[in-house]
Order: sequence, then C-alpha cells, then structure tokens
Amino acid sequence: MRARRLEPGWREGWWSGARHAPSPNAGSRPAGERPSLVVLHSISLPPGVLHGDAVERLFLNALDVDRHASFDGLRGLRVSAHFFVRRSGEVVQFVATHERAWHAGVSCWRGRANCNDWSIGIEIEGLEGRTFAAAQYRALRRLLQAVVSRHPIDEVVGHEHVAPGRKRDPGAGFEWVRVARALGGSRVRVWPRVGAMP
Repeated sequence: MRARRLEPGWREGWWSGARHAPSPNAGSRPAGERPSLVVLHSISLPPGVLHGDAVERLFLNALDVDRHASFDGLRGLRVSAHFFVRRSGEVVQFVATHERAWHAGVSCWRGRANCNDWSIGIEIEGLEGRTFAAAQYRALRRLLQAVVSRHPIDEVVGHEHVAPGRKRDPGAGFEWVRVARALGGSRVRVWPRVGAMP
C-alpha cells in the first residue's frame, strides 16, 4: 500500500511547499487589508544569467554590488517578493503572505495605487520577453493554487500591467494561458485577456 502524499500547507503565512529565506524587506499591510491580487514578475541577475544566487542575495540585502557591472544600479536598493520560482521549479519564499513585500513599486490596478499593500508578488527566474521552463510552470501552478486556496485572490496580473511603461515583465515570452488553465474553474481572473482592457 502506497503512503499518501500530503499536500503542502500553510503556517503563519509561510507555505510548506517552499524553501524559506526570510527577507528583512517587508512590512505590515494596511489595517484590515487582505491580499486580493497576485502580481507576476520575471527577474534574472545579471540580466539573462540563470541559476545563480544573485536574486536571492538581492532580496536578503546580501548582494555584492561590486561583483558585476550591471549591479551598480542596485546599490542601496531594498526589495523583496513573497515567492521566487527558480528555473528548476524550486520555490523560495521570502515574506509571509500576510505581510507586505516590496515588489511592485510605483503601481496601480483598477484605480487603486500602491499594489504592494494588497498583493502577493511572485518572481519567476527569467528575462522579460524570453520563454520560461516547463518546471517553472508546474511549480507556479501548485503555488498559485495554494495561494488562491489560502487568500481571497480576485486576479492574477503581470508587473507590466500594474506599472505600464515602467515595467515589461514577465513579458511576451510568458504563457498566460498556462496560468489560466492552472486556475480554471476558480473565480480568479487572469490577465491579459484577449480583447479585454482592465
């Protein structure tokens, strides 16, 4: 008889399906605010370089900015995301989901500014406009389903949607249809929708 595999669960905003690496770059959400939006991003450091440790170091304030010329603009930057989906499919969590991560920056969705206040940020290892790995889509599916089961999420959007003109990630190489399939049957709306505008 096979042992039953337990699905990952939650404890105080931390998902057991992820490796935990708590970031100091977080804060409290506004009183009574619960996350209702997921913002998907893409990131690689240096740009286009995958499988390294630079992204994790950035979110932990441990990045040696003298290590690469492209890091100079990151000097003194304090950012984070709730989750990071590695190329291998590993998921790393930096901030508890009931807390505010610093991922969206100057942003607005449906007339509401400061998306960090009411969103969960998920970074996906890759470069905007390029494709992503099958293992990442599988991991993202599990993660999104877990997040939606835990929080009153209404929509999933890209950084490019909440900060148009300033950000372009995850970009044209990201397959939004996979996200829509992952959340099929739920009440969650996924952008972009063909022929629709926010």
